[in-house]
Amino acid sequence: MRALAAAAIGLAAAVALVLAVTAIGPPRGETSPEPLLTSAPARP
Repeated sequence: MRALAAAAIGLAAAVALVLAVTAIGPPRGETSPEPLLTSAPARP
């Protein structure tokens, strides 16, 4: 019975965390105008 109660508490905490993150939404701000480096630099 303790395991069932612990699982229920964990599930409730996970759902609350998801709802909180969803309510906050994406962070405000601007993205960098510079592109990310996606390739390794050339050998010297």
